[in-house]
Amino acid sequence: MAYAVELRNISKRFPGVVANRDVSMKVRGGSVHALVGENGAGKSTVMKILYGMQQPDSGEILIDDQQVAFRKPADAIAAGVGMVHQHFMLADNFTVLENVILGYEPTKRGVINVAEARKKILEMSAAYGLDVNPDALVEDLGVGQRQRVEILKVLYRGARILIFDEPTAVLVPQEVDELFGALHGLREDGLTVIFISHKLDEVLRVADDVTVVRAGSTVAEVKASDVTAKQLAELMVGSELPSPEIHGTPRRELITLSLKNVTVPSPSGARDLISDVSFELHAGEVVGIAGVEGNGQSELIEAILGLRKYRGEVLFKGESLDRFSVAHRRDLGIGFIPEDRQRQALLMASPLWENRILGHQRGKPVMNGYVIDKKSTMTDTISIMEEFDVRAPGPDTLALALSGGNQQKFIVGREMRGDPSLLLASHPARGVDVGAQADIWNELRRAREKGMAIVMISADLEELIGMSDRLLVMLRGKITATLDPKTTTPESLGSAMTGAA
Repeated sequence: MAYAVELRNISKRFPGVVANRDVSMKVRGGSVHALVGENGAGKSTVMKILYGMQQPDSGEILIDDQQVAFRKPADAIAAGVGMVHQHFMLADNFTVLENVILGYEPTKRGVINVAEARKKILEMSAAYGLDVNPDALVEDLGVGQRQRVEILKVLYRGARILIFDEPTAVLVPQEVDELFGALHGLREDGLTVIFISHKLDEVLRVADDVTVVRAGSTVAEVKASDVTAKQLAELMVGSELPSPEIHGTPRRELITLSLKNVTVPSPSGARDLISDVSFELHAGEVVGIAGVEGNGQSELIEAILGLRKYRGEVLFKGESLDRFSVAHRRDLGIGFIPEDRQRQALLMASPLWENRILGHQRGKPVMNGYVIDKKSTMTDTISIMEEFDVRAPGPDTLALALSGGNQQKFIVGREMRGDPSLLLASHPARGVDVGAQADIWNELRRAREKGMAIVMISADLEELIGMSDRLLVMLRGKITATLDPKTTTPESLGSAMTGAA
């Protein structure tokens, strides 16, 4: 049988870490092939090797039965391989159009043909339901829209082999349906798709074949039709799929957070990003904020934390926060898990013990008076790593050496460390495997039972429904619905988020 991609015994080592150990994989041409494994299993690394971003220490890569050696992504692109990354590779100060055509600009008489590029982008955007504005600045886009730009980049370059790294992480069910329709359309056109995902139900829904990696090695290659999600989970981590459901109602009388007519103006002077938002959150309660990316959820979290200017009033335990800085709000007991871990939560080129300090540099165990207590910080970092199963050689490991899931676990552990009274959690379990999901959900449940109030944003609607005591739907910057998680389905919630309900 001819294979579009064949990996033979790929190995890759980093200082203190073995990312891949003899990984092998065979991808049939014109198929959708899923690659699954727990955090740190080496999935992203081996795909970066296939895309030419990194070179293997040993092993072979074959494209259409021909051995290749990609020294850079341009080599892979020239061979028909494209990749949509989990962490975006975009220039924030460029427009969508400029990012998509960068390096592949259509020209007419030596001048970039912007009209032709815009027409092609709009056609692809409409065909695949990506809905992006070619003239928008990337720095103004939410996470979901940035991902769509990455998908457009790959399609624009005409790749025959497309690698998707967690492409559904920020999509509502209706958008997932559209994406999967597009993937099946690509397959019908003879293109080959490699699909990395932690959502095993999606893997079984979209994939023809599945390769499972564990601890950097291939442990199974199966047909999707021959396995269940439970069997895949056991192959990956040796356990069943976790459930995000919370039990009981530990809500207390104390109102931890109160928003009164909060409005966030647009920096450009256009329509307000958030308009007249009011709600109360009790101690021991989880309020889920549902909405398609770009409808004000992120701006709401940033306003509560003090990262954005707003009108109206934000009260924390009855005290107005309006005159307080971000640092003061954090000191009062507000924890924050940002939506983009690499841009907002970590110093990627710094060791983990230094990242432990971020946002907590005014008290113990980080500070001893006015001096950083390195020894205490190192000890506490090790404790976080052990408690949250952050897989790295030690506290001196650079954040960039960790897989995305292990980065996420470290951030959650850091924010939970100080037992905050209020946790602002944006996609707390994004990009982590089923085992880590269970650990994070259990930590949030325990904190809720102790009285922590949680505001949660998540693109995983099952997580949002399962973990919330109450659901608020945001559309165009306003709260348009309040739903009971006990009677809400992902489909009905998705409809409410898009205004179809």
